[in-house]
Amino acid sequence: MGPFRERRRWRSAKPKIERDRTHGSPAAFAILRALIILMFGALTLQLINLQVLRGPEFKERAEINALREVPLPAARGLISDRNGQPLVENSARFSAAILPGDLPERGEASVYRLLSGVSGVSVEEIDKRVREGVAARGEFTPVVIKQDIDHDTALVLQELAPHAPGLQVITEPSRRYLSGSLLSHVLGYVGPISPEEYSELKDNDYLLRDFIGKSGIESTYESALRGKPGKKLIEVDSTGRELKVISERRPIDGSNLQLSIDTDLQRKTAEVLNEYAAGSDNAAAAVMDVKTGELLATVSWPGFDSNVFSGPLSDQDLAALVDSPGKPLVNHLIADRYPPGSTFKTIVGAGALQEGIAAPWTTITSRGYITVENEFDPNVVYVYPDWASLGPLDFYGGIAMSSNVYFYYLAGGKADEGFRGLGEDKVAEYARAFGFGEPTGVDLPGESPGLVPDAAWKEETIGEPWTLGDTYNYGIGQGYVAATPLQVLTAASAVANGGELLTPRIVKDFQDSRGNMLKATEKVVRRKVPVSAENLGTLRAAMRQSVTQGVAKNAAIPGVEVAGKTGTAEFGPHLPNGKYATHGWFVGFALAVATTRHRRQRKSSITTSMHRSSLSR
Repeated sequence: MGPFRERRRWRSAKPKIERDRTHGSPAAFAILRALIILMFGALTLQLINLQVLRGPEFKERAEINALREVPLPAARGLISDRNGQPLVENSARFSAAILPGDLPERGEASVYRLLSGVSGVSVEEIDKRVREGVAARGEFTPVVIKQDIDHDTALVLQELAPHAPGLQVITEPSRRYLSGSLLSHVLGYVGPISPEEYSELKDNDYLLRDFIGKSGIESTYESALRGKPGKKLIEVDSTGRELKVISERRPIDGSNLQLSIDTDLQRKTAEVLNEYAAGSDNAAAAVMDVKTGELLATVSWPGFDSNVFSGPLSDQDLAALVDSPGKPLVNHLIADRYPPGSTFKTIVGAGALQEGIAAPWTTITSRGYITVENEFDPNVVYVYPDWASLGPLDFYGGIAMSSNVYFYYLAGGKADEGFRGLGEDKVAEYARAFGFGEPTGVDLPGESPGLVPDAAWKEETIGEPWTLGDTYNYGIGQGYVAATPLQVLTAASAVANGGELLTPRIVKDFQDSRGNMLKATEKVVRRKVPVSAENLGTLRAAMRQSVTQGVAKNAAIPGVEVAGKTGTAEFGPHLPNGKYATHGWFVGFALAVATTRHRRQRKSSITTSMHRSSLSR
């Protein structure tokens, strides 16, 4: 034991000798003092940083944790038809959400698992949505995990919420369309705001979980229908439960809209159009008051049920709508443009009368075709057909029998007979005067301007010069000219009402939530067409003769003086039978009615019957 004891004493003695040596060193005291000063200096600086420099930041954090701003959405305005019949209604739906700022610091996974078990949304998907929501809107805006949960599920989640900080059941407004697909292209629908829309509208108090008008009236009048959202500032406890309201700004409900649409007439128009559109890709029809521009019925076929967009829509269901050959999401009344066919003869006729090219008694003989020699090679002869050999026709007969030859003469002339036509520039001038080549201005989104071609357009677009054959085709509404059904309707309305080219409209007036009138929409005259009252009267009489004695006799209605014009426009490549597919048209007025049927294989008397049924109510 002796040696071990001696060794332990050595080991213990050495530190003592060193302590004794250090104890008496002035340098050691200086180092120790410096270390103490540095340590307290660092603590002082950190205290200054926390209390002075970063004090406001920590104060703000504390207030955020204690105070919370809650958005108060306004009730979306309702929509009714011209007779006060409701077309939409608002309801509430429940959604499961996460408020990221209330999640426990290390327990969010347990909350996600709880919500996943009830909602069916995977934990991974919940985590992804929460992260995206925080990045976009911060910690204190709810992130919707599942929309439109049923009432029982909402009750279960509400019972679980006190034991799962951050879990919420929120109430969101829902829109229900009472007419199903009948007014789908008029009303449109609302849907979740997109990131692009949110970026553009966030300064107007929009939230990423808001719904916004996507098409139709819902889109055009989004700001009026939406109203002005409110907000309240509340105090919450550590679990996010509301303790008291600090301040509140009440929301202002959206305006109600009364439309010019007559639902009964809309339904009748849709029934007839659906019947005669069988076998076609798409079709459209509209009825307008020629004195005011109010649209009483507008139908685009095929349609869709606006309610499918009120809840979750699967990619498969959306693809079925987008990829359908008939393109049901497209409003064919305003978004598609077609060759107007013989309905365009009324425009050429108006120009010919006004320019002195024709008079009511101007007679042209249709032998079933005209021929034109190639200006460079007289051995090459072009043949431009009529639909029949119609014999001698005056202006009334040319319109009534829809003679192609008559309007070849009026548009392009016949030089070898000394007959001067309008020429392509004048045809284009009158087409534009009657509203072709520009949007009508209807209060619906997605309108096409159509196309009014001329020599400069053809040279720039196709790289070819304009020919006499182009002018002949122009004169009968074929070739490059294209119009929407609504453009054809407004042009005919200008003939019917004495020359006023009106802006068609859907909304009749704006009302507050109690039904009190706020503002009525007014008649808008875009311009007066440059055609005299006498010449417009001649044109109306010719269109009347088309119904009484001509090709539109099927449009006649006992006791009603109907004037109208049919049209059939060929397009596309030859079919296997050697013929072309066609667009079928009828435009007429007692009021003013326009119908078109795309890729129609039967005669245009179908659309004439459609017109007749639409007026017989």
